Order: sequence, then structure tokens, then C-alpha cells
Amino acid sequence: MRFDLTDLRLFCEVVDAGSITGGAERSALALAAASTRIRHMEESLGAALLSRSRQGVTPTPAGRMLLKHARAILDQSARLRDDLGAFSGGAGGEVRVLANTNALTEFLPEALSSFLTRHPHVSVDLEERLSDEIVGLIAEGVGDVGIVAGTVEVGALQVFPFRSDRFVVVTAKDHALAARPSVSFAEVLDYDFIGLERSSSLQRFLAGKAAREGRPIRLRVQLRSFDAVCRLVECGVGVGVVPATTAARAAKTMDLAIVALADDWAVRDLNIVVRAMDDLRPYARELVESLRG
Repeated sequence: MRFDLTDLRLFCEVVDAGSITGGAERSALALAAASTRIRHMEESLGAALLSRSRQGVTPTPAGRMLLKHARAILDQSARLRDDLGAFSGGAGGEVRVLANTNALTEFLPEALSSFLTRHPHVSVDLEERLSDEIVGLIAEGVGDVGIVAGTVEVGALQVFPFRSDRFVVVTAKDHALAARPSVSFAEVLDYDFIGLERSSSLQRFLAGKAAREGRPIRLRVQLRSFDAVCRLVECGVGVGVVPATTAARAAKTMDLAIVALADDWAVRDLNIVVRAMDDLRPYARELVESLRG
């Protein structure tokens, strides 16, 4: 049984993505090359590592065992690289950060910029996920640092406060909701929406809230940024749900009305989560301290 680090990293990415195609993309490998590597791993082991279906792939019992050891080996490899980097004059490494949409778009760009300026040899692998997904992935060792909504259960993870914000509704100035001081999310579902791509963590979060109301979100357009959402809202195409910080910034240059969301979940305290500060690599610990500051 001979697996190299590329094999192990690929297998972890395939499991995280839920498909060989997604794992290949994350590993920057051609699909054919990734499939061949997975097949050779299974042949070398003499057992199936993945259960394949139309919905994607999931690890078999052997695959789950491999996943556990692969993540430990990759973590130790990263620690070795970081520790030896000090002797080569390029003391650096990579920190994997998982963040929800609000943190990723509104707070992390500025927060990360000062850290990366101070540490030119460190790179940050930043990925958007739902808050509850992030908690599980940090606990499993998939990521080093997570930024999650304060409302999620974090189990045994260490938690540090990060930022606070809230979601609001943005409308055109002449919209029926524009004069309202506040509105419930259930009422907003009566109108056409301008939203983010369905794969974004915020859009999946809002879809879940709509499902609890027993109604769909009437998405007319899906865009890649909150600013783009606000631009179409200004044109009267529909309403949008965005962070208050985004809405306040956009309202300086656009004719928008900002309406408070009355739902309790609209208030968003954002927290930093890690498995254990003492177990983080040096630059990951420094990043957490920088984000807390």
C-alpha cells in the first residue's frame, strides 16, 4: 500500500466535495488523472474507499478510516513545512479559513489584508460555507479557522468573538415596503427577490428559512455579490436581503430604502472557531489573534 501526499490530499478533497469531479477541481487535477489515482488507491488497498451513486460519492468504512489518517498526515506535513521554513529564510505556510457569506464579503477582506501584509510568506486558503458546515469541518480538521454565525452550536470548539452585523431588506425607494420601519421575512416572501447564487451559503440559509415558512423564494436574478444585488434592487427588479453594513455603504451611491428585518435570526454575531488554539500551527494562531484584534 503506497499513497503519496497528492493521493491523500485528493482523497480528502473528493470526500469534502462529495464528488470526484469536485475533488479534482479543488486539487487542480484533470478528472481522468484524479479518477486514476482513486482507482489505484483502492486497488493498492484491496478495498473500496468510496461508495458511488448518482448523488455523488461518500466514504466507505475503509474510506472513513483513511480520511482520518490522511488528515492527520497532511496536518503534520504542513507543520513540518512551517517549522523547516524558518531555517530556509522563508518561514511561511498556509492557513485554511472557512467563513460564511457575511464574514467573507463584509469583514474578512480588510481583516486579512493587515495580516497578509505582515506575513508575506503566508497564504490563506479561504472558502465559503454554511455556519453549521463550518463547525463540523473545523472539528474534523478540514480547516484551521472558521468564522460562523453566533447562533450555531459549536460543541467542543474554542470560540472567540469576531464582529457583529444584522441582515436588512433593501428595496427601491418607490417599493411597497420602502416606508416600513421593519418587516418580517415571511412578508418579504410575497415579493420577487434579487439574490446571490444558489451555491452561496447565505442563499442556502435564506432558502432554509423560506422552507420553514412553507414557501419558496421567488428568485428573479442570481448574482455574485451584494453590491450587484443592490444595483438591481435600485432598478426596481425585486428586493434583496443583505448585511446592514453593505446596505449602508450602497445607500451612499444608490437610491435604496433600507428596512429592518424583524426576525430574531437577522441579528448576526460572528464568531471565530478553532479546535484548540494550542494545537494550531504558529501562523494560524497569529491569524486568530489578528482577527480578534
